Amino acid sequence: MKKPHRPKFWELPLDQLTRPEWEALCDGCGKCCLNKLEDEETGQVIFTRLSCRLLDGETCQCSQYDIRLSLVPDCVVFTPENIETSSYFMPASCAYRLRYEGKPLSDWHPLVCGDPDRIHREGRSAQGWTIPEYEVPEEDWEDHLIEEDH
Repeated sequence: MKKPHRPKFWELPLDQLTRPEWEALCDGCGKCCLNKLEDEETGQVIFTRLSCRLLDGETCQCSQYDIRLSLVPDCVVFTPENIETSSYFMPASCAYRLRYEGKPLSDWHPLVCGDPDRIHREGRSAQGWTIPEYEVPEEDWEDHLIEEDH
């Protein structure tokens, strides 16, 4: 007799996740910490290689995660409550966005493959190619546009 499929927590609707499950859904790509420009006419979000000053460009983790909002007040905190209005701002590969759109996680996601470094080895993260935002004047950010799936 075949056992019924019991969904893994990341397959559940986002509003059913506990806080630790929500946090674990992050794939660690660091792309949410890239500065983005939004075309005022089309609303299209364009990524830059310029990162938040708190992003560690090698680990793709926030260097001050617990206090980031006091240091970067406009940091966007994704929650089940705001995902509907914030998901357009995330990369298409983002686990939060994928699950919001009803799609499965990618096979390279740490929860799926069990390897938190695979995302970096496959070049799917921001590891090693970002520039801290404070190194480039804001009027020059357009010189650092990238394709979202860089």
